[in-house]
Amino acid sequence: MKLSDEEKYMLDGRDGRAVQKAMDLLVRYGEALGAEKLVETSNVSTTVVASSGLMREYAAKYGFDALFSEFNLDSQEAVEIPMVKTHSCQLITGFDAAHWEQLGGTPERVQSIKEHEAYNAGIGIQLMSTCAPYQVGNIPVKGEHCAWMESSAVIYINSVLGARTNCEGRESTGAAMLTGRIPYWGYHIDENRLATDLVEVEWEVESMTDWGLLGYYVGEVVGDRVPVLSGVRHVPNSYRIKHFGASAASSGGVEMYHIPKITAEAQSIEDALGKRKPQYTFKFGKAERQKAYDRLNVSAKDTNVDFIMLGCPHASIEQIWEICKLLKGKRVNSGTQLWIFTPRAIRELADRNGYTQIITEAGGFLMSDTCPALGQVLPPGTKVVATDSAKQAHYLPAIMGIQCWFGSLKDCIDAAVTGKWSGGLR
Repeated sequence: MKLSDEEKYMLDGRDGRAVQKAMDLLVRYGEALGAEKLVETSNVSTTVVASSGLMREYAAKYGFDALFSEFNLDSQEAVEIPMVKTHSCQLITGFDAAHWEQLGGTPERVQSIKEHEAYNAGIGIQLMSTCAPYQVGNIPVKGEHCAWMESSAVIYINSVLGARTNCEGRESTGAAMLTGRIPYWGYHIDENRLATDLVEVEWEVESMTDWGLLGYYVGEVVGDRVPVLSGVRHVPNSYRIKHFGASAASSGGVEMYHIPKITAEAQSIEDALGKRKPQYTFKFGKAERQKAYDRLNVSAKDTNVDFIMLGCPHASIEQIWEICKLLKGKRVNSGTQLWIFTPRAIRELADRNGYTQIITEAGGFLMSDTCPALGQVLPPGTKVVATDSAKQAHYLPAIMGIQCWFGSLKDCIDAAVTGKWSGGLR
């Protein structure tokens, strides 16, 4: 790869061992990808938490610098980690310390989390602790080169905002934080952002459920290519388009899509395709909608529901308001648990608005910082889950070995109150 003088200085050790190791990792990574150079980035979203038992044991034995060195810099040599060079945010973690009892934690784990958060803040990492940092202040602008992890966030900022990132990993984003660089390849390059496939939307897609089903279908047929959608007649709000992207990134490997006059980079189908013909053309109608619904509910057999999970990706304040309108004055069934997940900053807003009180009085919990799939935690004895998230319905049966129903928010609240699944495609 071609390196600038500044990059050569970092690689030669001018800024210390940690930066030198970070630059070495990025050079090896970029050469493996075939990147011709590095590009400056001013925005990194990453994870630096001890998300597994192995990592927690490693941190307890060797310290947080050693943990960062091993798991974020691919370095067995423990080096002192300096202040990060660029705006860097912590993504979703594996645990909500405020609800440690519900999540099966211990006071010792809570204390360890607080110590690690203090360390991360001390080197300049913003403690957003969410899969949706664009909801709590990290909103990159069109054309901004970023280095982000988290598939649902990557597809959102690439498509809706027009920022530029690939779906990075813990190591590459760890190195990017210390250098302000990331390999110039993939979706950093104009031509790779053009649509390859056309999806003709024939169904009247308006609800969050239908946006999830459309996304799930698109991901399955497109894989890791770039779709452009035609025939969309209703402009989705922020949480519907968030849900669409998360679904497409789960069933497939979609990191970028276009909806002309809605997403950031195309005013027409022709713009999105770069005046080329699509490689493949698909349609989304009644049959495809039903197929996506059936696929998401393939694991579900038992209508007795133990657990309702809402907020994947993390719920916005608007979504919490919608939940509370359906939940107010009702009571969660004694044999069912309701957990709702949102960024910590939005949970504080929900506290002020009285939404947390409505959820708590109904017998539910408003949680932050994690989710069941990432934290791999469910209420004890859970066998059957219901969710309005296509992403969770895709992952939970495989990760946790449970049955999962997918449906609308109303279906899920009804199941929380009755303990029974009565939802269906309408």
